[in-house]
Amino acid sequence: MTRRIERVNELLREELGRLILLELRDPRVSRLISVTGVATSPDLRHATVYVSILGDDAARAGALTALRQAAGFLRRRLSGKVALRVIPELDFRFDPAVEAGARIDELLAEIGALPAGRPPQPLPMPEDPA
Repeated sequence: MTRRIERVNELLREELGRLILLELRDPRVSRLISVTGVATSPDLRHATVYVSILGDDAARAGALTALRQAAGFLRRRLSGKVALRVIPELDFRFDPAVEAGARIDELLAEIGALPAGRPPQPLPMPEDPA
């Protein structure tokens, strides 16, 4: 990734975070959404926007749908905020990294809470969605 693409990614991440927080009025989009990263294609025509959404699965799905439906609006608003010749098409995706980090913290806390000499308990396996 070039330094230019890195700067564009960071600029888009900051502006999209602001636009989502201040200008989107969709009730499915709560204030518990954060833009965690942007990956722009080398030709700057497409950008994958990673978002962290706190809440249950239904809230996440609703917020992601709302963001995808608002992609055109956000793209138009970006055109007035950033100095790019072409504003990239936006593709919103859920970023599970924040939840994974929280789960790791939870597991580390459990390990730290064990008395000395006691082996850790086996972790519960996630349920099979099938």
